[in-house]
Amino acid sequence: MKIVKLLPILMVFVGISGVFSVLFGAWLAHAGDNFPALQQVRLDTALQYQFIHTLALFITVVWCFSQPMKCLIIACFSFCFGILCFSGSLYLKAYFDLAIIGKLTPFGGGLLALGWLFISFAGFSVTKLKKS
Repeated sequence: MKIVKLLPILMVFVGISGVFSVLFGAWLAHAGDNFPALQQVRLDTALQYQFIHTLALFITVVWCFSQPMKCLIIACFSFCFGILCFSGSLYLKAYFDLAIIGKLTPFGGGLLALGWLFISFAGFSVTKLKKS
């Protein structure tokens, strides 16, 4: 599948993740104090990471529209799955107190870090192209 065909799918993910971040953030600000302190911290962390990485994903997708590179697509999918595994597992752990789901959190964090690493690879690729 061509890189450009994947970009609309990624933008749909950005939109859904962004909407969820805003609505969940508003809900958390108004009704989140009903949760115990540990769960509030967990939810705040999940929301913060989701929002930051949704913005990073958006910027990466836009960059990919102008310069389609495999390393940027890998970064995009790392961000998507990282958001789902990291933030998603924290949300589920806070709501349902599922300890087993917490095993996904470090995996998701690793995927988020991998996304940033692949952005740096894209930066190196652009630098090489400009020198040629």
